[in-house]
Amino acid sequence: MLGKFDALDRLVQLLLLAAGLGALANGAFMLVDPLEWYVFIPTVVTTGPPNAHFIRDIGLAYLGSGAILVYAAAHPILRWRAALVGGLWLTLHGLLHIYEVLAGICGPATFWADAPGVVGQPAMVIAALAILFARQRIAPAGIPPHLFARAADKATRGNSPYLADLIAAPGHAAEKFQHLMPATAHRHAAPADAFHAARIGATLAADCGPCALIAADAAIDDGVPRATVNGLLAGTPPPALADAFAFGRGVAAHDFSADEAGARIEAALGRTVRFELALTAATVTAYPALKRGLGYATSCALHKLEV
Repeated sequence: MLGKFDALDRLVQLLLLAAGLGALANGAFMLVDPLEWYVFIPTVVTTGPPNAHFIRDIGLAYLGSGAILVYAAAHPILRWRAALVGGLWLTLHGLLHIYEVLAGICGPATFWADAPGVVGQPAMVIAALAILFARQRIAPAGIPPHLFARAADKATRGNSPYLADLIAAPGHAAEKFQHLMPATAHRHAAPADAFHAARIGATLAADCGPCALIAADAAIDDGVPRATVNGLLAGTPPPALADAFAFGRGVAAHDFSADEAGARIEAALGRTVRFELALTAATVTAYPALKRGLGYATSCALHKLEV
């Protein structure tokens, strides 16, 4: 589950934003007044006479990298690929400076004077991406299909047999499916327990035991108490979650009773929460539907629904 941003996600945003804004500022300076930039950065003077056109060229590279990083900073989990692209030129530029000092082309004093801007910016991008990858807080789109399939199979305890069909399908089917997956887990305003009550209710309505267990694991990972999750799996939600559970089941089953539960949820928690519960209930059933279409569906009755 990608879920809501936490403190480390905010740190990633801050790192990408700082690197992006720094690159934008430097690029704008180089583009607007290249000769003034040349004398403003003391170490540049030691590299030879100024070339305004060449300085502007590099300024454009900084502007492009900075713009992409600022874009990535808005939602690093979904836009981690943009962070990779935005940080690529900055990283290569930093490596060039490291090579030059190691090769003796420039002295250590020059390198360390340049380091905050030349090495600091890519270091922030690399640190941000390292945090995302270490925590597996990246949207699946962009992950090579075979790596994605192995990771997804492990995360779902081998309960996603359709993955082999997905990565074998022509026409970039796996990549298209990867773009769908974050929508099934979108949660921003909804309380975790209500969100997962609707999600589990929807998977139970689809009568897919493995899918219900996958949804239950996601609920526990999101901080919902195990006893609450097992109550949902048993079809006996606590009173506070009864409407969310019924809403999820009703949406998945195309039952008009979902209207009444949805109205109560909206009155208590707001329209946005109702939308998030409706979105997950409507989209999470894509998994059991796909399994059923491929002959992999398994009745809930055949599984012990407990985590």
